[in-house]
Amino acid sequence: MTERSVPEKRLEFEKFLADLSTRLVALPPDRVDDEIRNALKRVLEFFQIDRLSLLQLLLDKTSWKAVYNADASGVSPYYVGTTLPVSLFPWVSKKLGEQREVFSFSRLEELPAEAGTDKQTFEKFGARSGLYIPIAALRSSEYSIGISSGINDQTFPEEYIPRLHLLGELFVNAVERSRAELALRESEERLSLAASAAEAGLWIMNMEEGVVWATQKLRDLLQFAPDEELHFERFLIAIHPDDRERVRGLVRQSLERHEALDIEYRIMRPDGIIRWISSRGSPLSGASAVSERLMGASIDITDRKRLEFDLGERLDEIERLKLQLEKENLYLREEIKTVQGFEKIVGKSDTLQYILFRVKQVAPTDATVLILGETGTGKGLVAHAIHELSGRKDRQMITVNCAALPGNLIESELFGREKGAFTGAHVKQVGRFEVADGGTIFLDEIGEMPLELQVKLLRVLEAGEFERLGSPRTMKVDVRVIASTNRDLEAEVKNRRFREDLFYRLNVFPVSIPPLRMRAEDIPQLIRYFVDKYARKFGRKYETIPKSTMKALQEHLWPGNVRELEHIIERAVITSPGPVLRLVDRLEREALETGEELLKGLEGMERDHILKVLQKTGWKIEGEGGAASVLGLHPSTLRSRIKKLGIKRP
Repeated sequence: MTERSVPEKRLEFEKFLADLSTRLVALPPDRVDDEIRNALKRVLEFFQIDRLSLLQLLLDKTSWKAVYNADASGVSPYYVGTTLPVSLFPWVSKKLGEQREVFSFSRLEELPAEAGTDKQTFEKFGARSGLYIPIAALRSSEYSIGISSGINDQTFPEEYIPRLHLLGELFVNAVERSRAELALRESEERLSLAASAAEAGLWIMNMEEGVVWATQKLRDLLQFAPDEELHFERFLIAIHPDDRERVRGLVRQSLERHEALDIEYRIMRPDGIIRWISSRGSPLSGASAVSERLMGASIDITDRKRLEFDLGERLDEIERLKLQLEKENLYLREEIKTVQGFEKIVGKSDTLQYILFRVKQVAPTDATVLILGETGTGKGLVAHAIHELSGRKDRQMITVNCAALPGNLIESELFGREKGAFTGAHVKQVGRFEVADGGTIFLDEIGEMPLELQVKLLRVLEAGEFERLGSPRTMKVDVRVIASTNRDLEAEVKNRRFREDLFYRLNVFPVSIPPLRMRAEDIPQLIRYFVDKYARKFGRKYETIPKSTMKALQEHLWPGNVRELEHIIERAVITSPGPVLRLVDRLEREALETGEELLKGLEGMERDHILKVLQKTGWKIEGEGGAASVLGLHPSTLRSRIKKLGIKRP
């Protein structure tokens, strides 16, 4: 400390103390803090020191609390309300708390060997010299005032100790007086609260002193003994273990943020009965910036909670029935889609009969089926046949066209979404897998599914598990999966456009549907079927289908397969009043004629391909590794094609 012991400076400081004492006595409690903070700044300037603190030894004797603190730099290692464990200052705490002795040091090296921990703390806090004085209080609280400097060889003349002691007493008396007045206010508020809340248990938590005041009503509610000494930890013990830490955190938050406390929690009474409690309270302003007291009321809300639980169960039941209704409505919509087009599979060719044989083989199982074939060959109809022949035929079959849905909607369509899962998700949506639970889901055009969604589909196939968008809850389903595609998935895997593991998981039982041009013997029966279907629909009657028309239809290339044939017949029925079915559309006739020429070229390509496979298999037709197996044809169908194409073994 610089030399400031001249009589004028002493007189100036004593006048400052007298004025401060007069102001503190007259101040209301809510203005004490500001007055003391201003006084601290003047003391820092007067003594040319870095830091001045008023510390209080708390009731448990294990920590000091910074009641007031001022730092010349404006940045302090600890602030008002900070709790400093005694373990940081064991030697200092003994000197001040137990022995009530004044001590000072001008260098850290002056401290004794047993003050090693204290030296480290002082050095951490930037204090190289200091003076500490114990201050007694009327309410049995122990305080100390301390000044420190960040430079060595700062001296603190003994003649200033009485004046600093007096300063500390002024601060402590002001703090104790304001606390007493606040306690009186609390008492008045307590009486007012008790008058308006006769059915509530009233309480005041003094976190600083670690005690809880409670009315008999609250003691009865928590089954505390009438004379039992209450403290916050004892109060926490009565709370249900699952709610305990939440209550502790909200109480601390209310104190630190000066916010009202409004909380519901469970208690466990000694007799094992669990009750619901609602507690509301407010932090009480104190002498420091951080409030350490809460006052409020608690009521038993067990009956209300039971009503809420009963209502919740009923709402859950309503939600379950609503979802079930949505499932049924969705099933009806999908069922309509399923039956559009064909009512049954039409044809008697060996190729078609082999497909039906494969369907009968796999239908009774729950194996995943992958249906392969060009667009318009009837993959959906085969999927429906598999479902109708399975043990799941009494449950719904849900169809999802992966090519018809935008990529950003496929996931929510398949797996559902919670309300608010993404922008525009205003309501909860049930996914197709959830709707199909217990039944079958048909994933048409699976090759169009985005790569990022294939991982989630693979999980459903392997474990029957998924999560709705926006929900962490895992859902379990029992769904049989049938998929179809017109793509070469093996080529897609090689080009990294389709996951290899998903391909093998889907390809458990492949069913290949040949294009219509490879089962031309079924065309006459299909023509008659479609003519009858649309004649009934449009009120027409046909007695004859000219041979030229039948020949043109049989020899057409049919790139659109059965679907193209159906549409041509439908147009012919619309444009032919009867009784003779004619293809009157000139462009259509030209297309058929062009198709005949293309068919001849296609047959040449088909002949070369079959010949190449026969040569590769050593002209073996049947059995494992035979040409029929490689080409995906029935042996009798392959023999028929060999004969028709004029292929002869050399």
